[in-house]
Amino acid sequence: MRQVDLRSDTLTRPTPSMLQAMAEAQLGDDVFGEDPTINRLEEMAADRLGKEAAMFVASGTMGNLVSLLAHCGRGDEIILGSLSHTFFFEQGGSAAVGGIHPRTVANQPDGTLALSEIEAAVRSDNIHFPLTRLIVLENTHNLCGGHPLDIDYMQAVGDIARRHGLKIHVDGARLFNAAVALDVKVDRLAADADSVSFCLSKGLGAPVGSLVCGSRDFIFQARRARKVLGGGMRQAGVLAAAGIVALNEMVDRLAEDHANARKLADGLAEMPGLSIDPSLIKTDIVYFEVTRDDMTVEELVKKMEEQGVRMLPVGPGRIRAVTHYHLSSDDIDYALAAFSKVLT
Repeated sequence: MRQVDLRSDTLTRPTPSMLQAMAEAQLGDDVFGEDPTINRLEEMAADRLGKEAAMFVASGTMGNLVSLLAHCGRGDEIILGSLSHTFFFEQGGSAAVGGIHPRTVANQPDGTLALSEIEAAVRSDNIHFPLTRLIVLENTHNLCGGHPLDIDYMQAVGDIARRHGLKIHVDGARLFNAAVALDVKVDRLAADADSVSFCLSKGLGAPVGSLVCGSRDFIFQARRARKVLGGGMRQAGVLAAAGIVALNEMVDRLAEDHANARKLADGLAEMPGLSIDPSLIKTDIVYFEVTRDDMTVEELVKKMEEQGVRMLPVGPGRIRAVTHYHLSSDDIDYALAAFSKVLT
């Protein structure tokens, strides 16, 4: 039976060229700054995002946490979305580890935070209040359907940050998806951010790792935070080698994942008992609702798995499907045929 796994783009496995690069990687001790492959990847990442420096970390969650720790002290406050990954899915790490206070602003359906609400959330100079230090954005936005935040919005938030003397961190786990979807250079999406993290092991297909990018001073502080979190790795160039291939070979092809996601959404829109607006699908993430009274989300997911199609239930009546480079247009046809069989 054909297997079509739509649960996440984290399921991607390294390409043959990645495996070859990993086997042949030049290695050194990265804690001493002597791993040439790590150094090359960090230079590439900084250059791509238009920043002075970059640092390899084990995961996107670590990348976000070291960034927040580098920007903020204990008792400082960050402004972030109520549906953001940093707030929702990272165990409250900034509070647990760094004593950083989160102040949430409601995410709009497109993943943005209303500019007026960001402005209103900035604390006044009052001894009763924590000090606002940082605005955290997510691009693309996972829980808001993979929607990309465009350059105009990033600049508008940048204006607010500069007006109040704040910094901006972007959780850019899928930032390259945003750049491809908007047809812009990725550094333009990062221009107003003081720090950016992006993931190598989602749509870009590397097995492990994320990069954090920013100024040299910021990366110096982030490197200290990485060390205290146990993130100092030694001969990590074996991982970085796959990341170099990912940046060189896997970015432009993200458009194929986006096309497959839209194809999936268009097909789901024709299915009885499902609800989705295909026009909202901009990147590789597809959320849809189960509206049938006689079938729960769990039942549908189980029946689809029996057909070889796996998806992720994410809440009452809601399912997520994510396309990636292991899935072809034919795989999407197969998945839609399975939906038709199960739902009729």
